Amino acid sequence: MSKNTGKAQKINYSKRKTACSFLIFALGVLLGVVSKSLDETAFNELPWLLQALDITNFLGRFSVWIFIAVCVSVYSSSAKRAALNVFLFFIGMVSSYYLYSAFAAGFFPKSYAAVWFGITAVSPVLAFICWFAKGNGRISVVISGIIIGALFSQAVTLLQGVRITYIPEVVLWLASLWILRRKPKEFALEIVISLITAVILQLFVPYWG
Repeated sequence: MSKNTGKAQKINYSKRKTACSFLIFALGVLLGVVSKSLDETAFNELPWLLQALDITNFLGRFSVWIFIAVCVSVYSSSAKRAALNVFLFFIGMVSSYYLYSAFAAGFFPKSYAAVWFGITAVSPVLAFICWFAKGNGRISVVISGIIIGALFSQAVTLLQGVRITYIPEVVLWLASLWILRRKPKEFALEIVISLITAVILQLFVPYWG
């Protein structure tokens, strides 16, 4: 392989990564607008399926955004790229949501916006860590177990009788089990860690479960 060929491949690879990051940002913008527009639509005006799935409340919770961020993280090319991509996604999603809210809906909830911009600020660090969930070793098992537990805690209430919260969140939890799947012994440890994580979140984080 010539030096020029290798250089061209590096440039093309860099362009692909840049394009991918831009698409992730655009996805965030789109989902932010869709989420807020659904907020502004009367429940009985939504299609039957969206009513049945209670899609407005579903998008107002954490699970779907955690799941998307995890997918972006673990399928990024590196931990640094995961941090960048997830940050771009949240910048796009949160900014478009609250810009739509302020200028189209005429309402800007400062307290909720502060929470989501805070999440956006820390998202690169969390994404950097999440990238290692697909790796090998105990640290990766612990990270993946915490991720699965966070999603499980949103899907199922554990402390006041076990009950399913939202069917779509159960689907996301099952999808996370598939994405972060491991060999049987590691999988068993993953499940134990996830259950401990779910209980801790529901005990100590207000309005989490």
